[in-house]
Amino acid sequence: MQDLTMQWGSVPVLNKVNLKMQPGERLAIVGPSGCGKSTVLRLLAGLILPTSGDLNLFGKNQVYLRLDQSYPPDVRLVFQNPALLASLTVEENVGFLLMRSGELSHKNIQNLVSTCLEEVGLYDVADKFPGQLSGGMQKRVSFARALINDPYKKNDEMPLLLYDEPTAGLDPMACTRIEDLIVKTTKVAKGCSIIVSHVRSTIERSASRVLMLYGGKFRWDGSIEEFRQSDNHYVEQFRTGSLHGPMQPADN
Repeated sequence: MQDLTMQWGSVPVLNKVNLKMQPGERLAIVGPSGCGKSTVLRLLAGLILPTSGDLNLFGKNQVYLRLDQSYPPDVRLVFQNPALLASLTVEENVGFLLMRSGELSHKNIQNLVSTCLEEVGLYDVADKFPGQLSGGMQKRVSFARALINDPYKKNDEMPLLLYDEPTAGLDPMACTRIEDLIVKTTKVAKGCSIIVSHVRSTIERSASRVLMLYGGKFRWDGSIEEFRQSDNHYVEQFRTGSLHGPMQPADN
């Protein structure tokens, strides 16, 4: 992002922000509700375009919405809920895009799906429907879907993985499993990740870098170790959940 602005009406949600990511990086974007974190994800997913400034993904300037691009960048969004298609089996959900492209045989897709399911600790579920799985298993299926690769993709291409509140509403043990999966998925997919979360354990276990967003600006940027120790007023208020500080709750 270079001097990127996203504006709704007269109020900029993002105001001339700058951000650069490196391969393999896991970035957590944090801040109070309504500060624009989901807007960042929508921009990166190609669902909206910035009002001004530049957004470059893998060296290509994004000037068209994802649906209007012939060869959109490899961006994969893991939703807060699993967002699985109830009428399709687990195999069909995970291999959906490969099946739709028609370039691979059914056997090859089966093998790719099986490998991805095993990577997230799921076995013998390919023929099941989402409704037959627990909520935690459905969440892991969504991670397997984010892992699956097109074998015809160039070796120098990498995915950008976007996680929207991946551990919201989960118990601590389920959170730990998902947090470990975020790290593993980033490594296995050989990409980079952006995690939007309010859960401190998810931020500290899943990310290698933290970005604080508030008032349309990135207020702080640093490593996880720096995040734990920083006396920056924005970071300190977020860490402690204090009502006193530079950040005020959004109006409901």
